[in-house]
Amino acid sequence: MGRLSPVFVEWLMGLPAGHVTAVPGLSRSAQLKALGNGVVPHQAVAALRFLAPTLPARAAA
Repeated sequence: MGRLSPVFVEWLMGLPAGHVTAVPGLSRSAQLKALGNGVVPHQAVAALRFLAPTLPARAAA
């Protein structure tokens, strides 16, 4: 059985190569934990696009 690669997870989430995996001193398990606790940028963009029309307009300062 294979092991989950942090590089694959980083790519799958749409993050730039090395965003987590090139951080010095992070073990494989720490990298996977950081990636698992992160927000997938594509999901965040979709959520903002969905929610933005429902937000109240801000007054100009």
